[in-house]
Amino acid sequence: MATVADESAGGGAGALKGKVAGLVVCWFLGMGSLVSWNSMLTVSDYYYKLFPNYHPARVLTLVYQPFALGTMLILAYNESTVNTRKRNIFGYTLFFASTFGLVILDLATAGGGGIGPYIGVCALVGGFGVADAFVQGGMVGDLAFMCPEFIQSFMAGLAAAGALTSGLRLATKAAFKDEDGGLRKGALLFMSISTFLEFLCIFLYALVFPKLPIVKYYRSKAASEGSKTVSADLAAVGIQTNEIQGADAKNNARLSLKQLLIQNIDYELDLFLIYVLTLSIFPGFLYENTGEHGLGNWYPLVLIAMYNVWDLIARYLPLVKCIKLESRKGLMLAILSRFLLVPAFYFTAKYGDQGWMIFLVSFLGLSNGYLTVCVLTVAPKGYKGPEQNALGNLLVLFLLLGIFAGVALDWLWIIGKEDF
Repeated sequence: MATVADESAGGGAGALKGKVAGLVVCWFLGMGSLVSWNSMLTVSDYYYKLFPNYHPARVLTLVYQPFALGTMLILAYNESTVNTRKRNIFGYTLFFASTFGLVILDLATAGGGGIGPYIGVCALVGGFGVADAFVQGGMVGDLAFMCPEFIQSFMAGLAAAGALTSGLRLATKAAFKDEDGGLRKGALLFMSISTFLEFLCIFLYALVFPKLPIVKYYRSKAASEGSKTVSADLAAVGIQTNEIQGADAKNNARLSLKQLLIQNIDYELDLFLIYVLTLSIFPGFLYENTGEHGLGNWYPLVLIAMYNVWDLIARYLPLVKCIKLESRKGLMLAILSRFLLVPAFYFTAKYGDQGWMIFLVSFLGLSNGYLTVCVLTVAPKGYKGPEQNALGNLLVLFLLLGIFAGVALDWLWIIGKEDF
């Protein structure tokens, strides 16, 4: 059995091996943490047909968030003792089971509507929320003490899930538009693809990712700084951490969660505010408040697709150093300025044409992706491994708080509507 010291020797060279493979795996793991939920959002036109009186885009999102937020609060508070390997594998397994459950539920009810199947869908969406808290917090915390490109790739994978599902949705809508049950066939195809991708992520995280030299190097380094969350992942590849953690305990004192919270309150508020705005518009407003236009029932799908594509593109922009925003004040100013989009969307929906709405949605996605990656890659710098893991969990917690608040505020758009 190797030790942490053995694995860290010659770290500079070792840390470079497997970086490209790590970036690819992180991209797929990011996609897996959101592909199931994005599939739900993208086939909302199918759920609006099944459950026309229950506001699926808004209700399902509102169901999802309390489970994600409540689970994340518990996990963030106990982050220093949580086994990261078990946490992430459990999360991806729950994503797999919940997505497969949607397929089984639809087949069992023959695509029927009504309150019973709707409650079943809501229950499975709650499973998505729990899985999201396990995976997103666990992965961001795990990647926070590795190279920043890993977090960027993981976040790009999140956006790629949206772009992939939007592209597939447009293709399936075109392919099945003249067939009976075309919406249902497209939805089942989506869920089947998502189920396969979730199974792939279980395999990649459990068997491929921990064996990459660069991952073993960073986890060994974190263990030498006192991290206990990586022990199981290192043990899975034959590295023991007990000796060095015990011998160097005095030098492994770390900042508390409260200290990290206070020192990084601006970054945490950044993520909160980014997602308050985004989720107050996406997806509910785009499905229910944009009116009728020349694109007909393709219109909300095009808007969702434009958001997802620009969100994906924007998550690669920070790789260009000269346009990456790293100033703490600059980030806050840029994020606060996004709230001008609220009146812009209101007046465009009321008076503008579909071209202006597509432009606004594209800018919403562009700013969301760019600012998210800037905050998550800048914030963990300057801390030891255990502190970076804790800070990663805190950042995801505030991100989920922002999503929850945004989902709640999204309901304000339908106040006064006749069918409310």
